[in-house]
Amino acid sequence: MSDLHVMMARSAQAGRVTWIGVRGARRVDVIPVERVAVTFEGLEGDHARPGKRAVTLVQAEHLAAIGAYLGREPVLPAQLRRNLVVAGLNLAALKGREVALGSAVLRLSVICAPCSRMEETFGHGGYSAVRGHGGWCAEVVQPGQVALGDAVRPVD
Repeated sequence: MSDLHVMMARSAQAGRVTWIGVRGARRVDVIPVERVAVTFEGLEGDHARPGKRAVTLVQAEHLAAIGAYLGREPVLPAQLRRNLVVAGLNLAALKGREVALGSAVLRLSVICAPCSRMEETFGHGGYSAVRGHGGWCAEVVQPGQVALGDAVRPVD
């Protein structure tokens, strides 16, 4: 393995789950929860898209960036409609890798691009503000439980 591959595989620290949300159907409000079961289809109680888009994640640090692009305070996690907010770990560096959260294991698959709802939610420019900061989609490798405060770490 080259030095570059070794550096790319490293994380400075484990992250942590700071927010969890589920939505029971399309276009309904996202409900924050303290813990959730993760099944192969996605989060229990969530209107998920099984497969590579079963669970959506976003970095907590990006909430402030999106807010700054909109000229306001950090946006709220529920406004982005993602399932999990993770702090302290660069999710982009983990594309294609497995990540353990609580007793579940996810594989980060594809970027979670913004949808037209971001214009509805944030107003003019909302879509562009979220571009590049909307998080990641993941497939479930191992079902389990995820709770607020759980560590998030790459599976070696």
